[in-house]
Amino acid sequence: MRVSGDVKKVVLAYSGGLDTSIILKWLQTTYGCEVVAFTADLGQGEELEPARKKAELLGCREIFVEDLREEFVRDFVFPMMRANALYEGVYLLGTSIARPLIAKRQIEIARATGADAVAHGATGKGNDQVRFELSYYALEPEIRVIAPWREWTFKSRTDLIDFAEKNQIPVAKDKRGEAPFSVDANLLHSSSEGKVLEDPAEEPPAYVFQRTLSPEEAPDQATVIEIGFEHGDAVSIDGVRLSPATLLAKLNELGKANGIGRLDLVENRFVGMKSRGVYETPGGTILHVAHRAMESITLDRGAAHLKDELMPRYAELIYNGFWFSPEREMLQALIDKSQGAVTGGVRLKLYKGNVIVIGRESPNSLYSTKIVTFEDDAGAYDQKDAQGFIKLNALRLRLLAARNKGLDR
Repeated sequence: MRVSGDVKKVVLAYSGGLDTSIILKWLQTTYGCEVVAFTADLGQGEELEPARKKAELLGCREIFVEDLREEFVRDFVFPMMRANALYEGVYLLGTSIARPLIAKRQIEIARATGADAVAHGATGKGNDQVRFELSYYALEPEIRVIAPWREWTFKSRTDLIDFAEKNQIPVAKDKRGEAPFSVDANLLHSSSEGKVLEDPAEEPPAYVFQRTLSPEEAPDQATVIEIGFEHGDAVSIDGVRLSPATLLAKLNELGKANGIGRLDLVENRFVGMKSRGVYETPGGTILHVAHRAMESITLDRGAAHLKDELMPRYAELIYNGFWFSPEREMLQALIDKSQGAVTGGVRLKLYKGNVIVIGRESPNSLYSTKIVTFEDDAGAYDQKDAQGFIKLNALRLRLLAARNKGLDR
C-alpha cells in the first residue's frame, strides 16, 4: 500500500547492507518520498564507499558518509568510561552508546536537508528502536519517525529477497539464506546474537568471535603497558599521546592479541524479554580496569563510593536509550566533577584474557605511605584513636544485642 503525501523527505540510517537497502527502496515505493542516505563510520571496520555507490544505484540524490570515530570516542565513549558504566554488572554498553550519536547526526542532517522524517532499521523486538526514537524525540520533538520493521507486511527472509529482486536490489549469494547470527560493530565493541546463539546453554561456536583471540591461543608471555590519564580520560599509551579514537584502536589491538574482552551474557532488554549476546570489547575492557585503578588513588572514599552507587542507574539510562535525558546529563555533571584529579599513569599486564594492574601513580594521589606503614609513622596516625571510633560505631550493635538477650539496658 502506497502512502501518498504523508512524508516528503526522510533521512535513513543506512549501512549499505541488504536490509537497509530494502528499507531504502521500501520507503521510496511506500511513501513516494525522497530518501537521504546517512552512513556513519563509527569504526565498524568495513569499507563504506560501497554503501555510497549502492545508495546512488537506488536513486538517492543526497548521501552522507561521515567519519564520526573521534566524536564517538571523545563525546560518548569517554564520558561513559568516566562513570565506569556496566549494565547488569558486566556489559560495557558498546551498542547502546553508539545509537545516540547516529540519531543526533540524523536529526542534524534532517534539519540541513529540509527532511520531515527519519527512519531506522531496528526491529520491533529489540532495544535499538527505543534508543533511536527516544533520541530523535529528545532532539526534535515533532519529527516523524518511520520504523519499517513495525510497518511492513514482510513475514520472512524469502519475502525480503523477493522484494529485493523485483526492485533490482543486488543480493549477494551469501545473503540469500538466513545469517547464522546477527552482528553489530563499532570502535568500542562487536556484538553477536540470534540463531546459533539463541540457546544460552550452548557454548558459542569459535567462528562467532571476530575481535579477539581465544585466551588459550594468546601468547604465553604477558604484554606490559602504561596508560596515561588526564582528568579521567586516557590520553597516552607508553608515553605516546594519542587522539581518543586512535588510543582506543590501539588498545583494541593489544586486547585482541591477548584474548581480552569476551563476554557471554544473558541480559534483560528494556522491552521486557531476556536475550543472549556475545560481546567483544577488548580495548574498552582494558580502559575500564585502568580507569578504576587510576581512581583508586585519586578519589576520596566518599566520592568513589557515591559514584559506584550511582553507576548502575547511569548505565541503565544509557542501555534504555536515555542519553539525552536531563537525569543522564545531571549524573554526567556529577561524574565529570569527580574527575578533576584523576590524572596520572596506570601500568597493566595483559595476559591470556586478563587485565592485571601492576602499578599506579599520580601527582594527585591520596595514598600516603606515611600513614599506612607498619613501621613507626612518626605520629601521623595515633592507633589509640581507633578504640573510641570502634566503640561509637558499635553502640547500636551492643544495644541491639542486649535487647535480644533480655539484658538490662
